[in-house]
Amino acid sequence: MDVASPVRATAAPEPAPPARSRPLLRWSVHACWVVLLALATELRVGRFGFHPSDQGFILAQAWRVLQGEVPHAEIISARPLGSAVLHVVDFALPMPLFFGSSFLSMIEIIVATIAFAALVTRRRVLAWGPGMTAMVAAASLINLNAFPLMAWHTVDGIALTACGAWALDAGLRSDHALARRGGLALLGCAVFVKQSFALAAVIGVFWLLLHPSTRAGALRTARWWRRLVLDLLALGAPGLAYVAWVSLGGGFSEMVEQLTGGVPAYGERLLGLWLDDPEVLTRAPVRELSFFAAISVVLLAVRLPGDRLGAAGRAASWVLVLGGATAVVLTVVDGRFTGSSRWADVLWWIVALSVLVNAAVTRKVPWAGLLVLATGFMTSLSWGNDTPTLLTGTLALTTLLLLSAVVPPRPRLARRWVTATAGLTAVAVCGWVVVARHDQAAYLDLSHDKLTEDLGAVTPAMSGIRTNPSTFRYVQQIRDCLAEFPAGRTAILPDSSFAYPAFGLRNPFPLEWPLPLEIVGDAPQRMLDEAGDLNREGDYLVLFQTDSIRQLATGGPVPAQIPLDTPVFDYLGLEKAIQAKLTGQAVTCGSFVGKYAR
Repeated sequence: MDVASPVRATAAPEPAPPARSRPLLRWSVHACWVVLLALATELRVGRFGFHPSDQGFILAQAWRVLQGEVPHAEIISARPLGSAVLHVVDFALPMPLFFGSSFLSMIEIIVATIAFAALVTRRRVLAWGPGMTAMVAAASLINLNAFPLMAWHTVDGIALTACGAWALDAGLRSDHALARRGGLALLGCAVFVKQSFALAAVIGVFWLLLHPSTRAGALRTARWWRRLVLDLLALGAPGLAYVAWVSLGGGFSEMVEQLTGGVPAYGERLLGLWLDDPEVLTRAPVRELSFFAAISVVLLAVRLPGDRLGAAGRAASWVLVLGGATAVVLTVVDGRFTGSSRWADVLWWIVALSVLVNAAVTRKVPWAGLLVLATGFMTSLSWGNDTPTLLTGTLALTTLLLLSAVVPPRPRLARRWVTATAGLTAVAVCGWVVVARHDQAAYLDLSHDKLTEDLGAVTPAMSGIRTNPSTFRYVQQIRDCLAEFPAGRTAILPDSSFAYPAFGLRNPFPLEWPLPLEIVGDAPQRMLDEAGDLNREGDYLVLFQTDSIRQLATGGPVPAQIPLDTPVFDYLGLEKAIQAKLTGQAVTCGSFVGKYAR
């Protein structure tokens, strides 16, 4: 008997297996482009140009720390020596010291740019497409602009603030204790590279206490209080360790005197950009701020009603955002990468307006935008470069991201290869502009075609660093003097701090670079006291410059020999007082005069 088979139910199609995210591969790709961009920048820009003054200042302090000297007790400094501690690692890099140190500084700049972008977008780096990645790379190059690639406390402060906030935010969002406390520790470290970054620790405390994950259990459980105490200990650990180290070395009182005895900086030029001369608002590049302010007002009028204006309102929003982006680009172009134009200040104020627009439209406080503003302000608290030029690329990118967040999302019309091409074009253009600016005149050096000498011919620590013939001759004379007058302790005053790490010298004086602003506390007396100790102990060579180091920047002549009675160059009379107090043999060597004792 035939039996009818039951009707076979149509099986539902099996769900497609989830695509593999391959996070390790993605992280590897990002690590590769960071390293390659840093290396390319160092090879084409960073190694061209050298000046014996501040290029090597941080390395000289790191060299002393590496020799076991205690900050403030044995090394006088108007700033905490956190950067010196950080850059001890430069001596372990498998490449020439000065080349490797510059390369590491560019990595710091790129990673800081990535951290800020990740915070502003609220997107994981692994979720970025090629277009966004390329825009961040372009912003990194603008952050460098005309600054010399070298170990510097401001670069360290920016990197520690950015990476600390990034790790803290990631740890709070994922409830990952290690990331949270690691971020707090980095923010704590930022304070001890330069006093101006003390605000980073305050930001860390507020970020921690105001985050929803922290407020959820406030004042309720012992576990919440234990977690908070451990978090605050992580923030304070770098400072406690630094103070304990200095105190055990006998330098606590000296630390307080030195860190509070410098000339203060308040950021008044940044905050009062147009107050002294309101007409500057009509001149480039500050006029772009006026243009952007007008765009912001109209954008608020269009976006505050929401979508009630329909398609016309959405179109107008995008046109206004493009106008704001144009103002940002014109600011960069008109600024010409020169600090005197105050283009970085203009970008800072543009970000301030962007934060206000974003907050008003989204009805949320853009904390990451405020962080960028705060970091720009901390960066401007400087004696020599009181403008946030080292953050200009991040300021520009933050403006674009904040504005794009207040307009309606547009249809995805462009394929990924189109956005990737546009991003790579931006990288190429920014790279070309940075190269052209550095080729025109490297920091305190000549144009690219006149940087014909490789300092590796003088000392292996400076292999690959190119400079003009005058600076080369100056460094060569230092080497020749060291060979002619060998000594256990050597000082070169006042402007050649690079020589200590470059030639492995032991500086007997507590200051590497006795500039007037760097002379704090009892520095003059301690310098003179050390001269007395040298007289008693012998085995020293102290060389004195006889001309301003600035003449090397113009390729000025460096005499092959000078008379023994040539006056020495100094700033406040300290070098002449040291020369007079030293009782060693008066010597002359190249363009230097000196005192020598065996």
